[in-house]
Amino acid sequence: MASGETERHRRLKALALEWAQTHGFPIAGLEVRVPHSGYRADVAACGRGKAPLTALFECKQSRADLLRDAHRLEETRARLVELTERRVRLEALLSVHRPDLRRGESLFPEYDAWDFSSVEHRPYRDLLAELVTLQARVRGGTKFSRMFRYRSADLLYLVVEDDLHAPAEVPAGWGVLVRDDDALQLAKPPVTLDSPPEQRRALLESIAISGTRATNRLAGVALRPPPGAPSFGPRDAVGVPVAGA
Repeated sequence: MASGETERHRRLKALALEWAQTHGFPIAGLEVRVPHSGYRADVAACGRGKAPLTALFECKQSRADLLRDAHRLEETRARLVELTERRVRLEALLSVHRPDLRRGESLFPEYDAWDFSSVEHRPYRDLLAELVTLQARVRGGTKFSRMFRYRSADLLYLVVEDDLHAPAEVPAGWGVLVRDDDALQLAKPPVTLDSPPEQRRALLESIAISGTRATNRLAGVALRPPPGAPSFGPRDAVGVPVAGA
């Protein structure tokens, strides 16, 4: 269970887990790391057979939570380029009217640096604020676009509360499951992405690791390296290195 997770979000995850297993995905897990993406899915599931399909489910309990991850990467980058060019032009104008902002680090004015941090210019401040927001989106707020582009699974589902989203806000290619009391209803089918076989296998392994962690927690098992074994830093309950350690 994620730290600080709300009861509404836990309920959506439980419903997504149930929906997956009753719709052809009997192998499923919670909080599964998605291979080759750097993301963790609320629910990941896999079918059975010779070429089983895979599915990922992202649960969003609020509209703000949804929109934070739904920004399209290409549109965000285009806007970022536009604002960066505008910033260059604006700083060129400011340097003409405010020569006092020169740092005086070079003998030649054309090579000198400028310090605009003290400029009380509202349009410039607003421009910088939007740049910071867009840069944050490019770094980590384009989860839906990247998972679709990387074909992280064959089917991608957004799981939401009723009336949470507008059709225009649904990430491209994603299906939508809407909570109706104690069940989920398919409001929009996803695009089938034909995830590569190696991605399917890697996701199945991630689901197995997630299940093993949950089993160990339930059984009170905390794995320790055998005596005399070399230490490679902290590891979790199934021997996977702890991130950032």
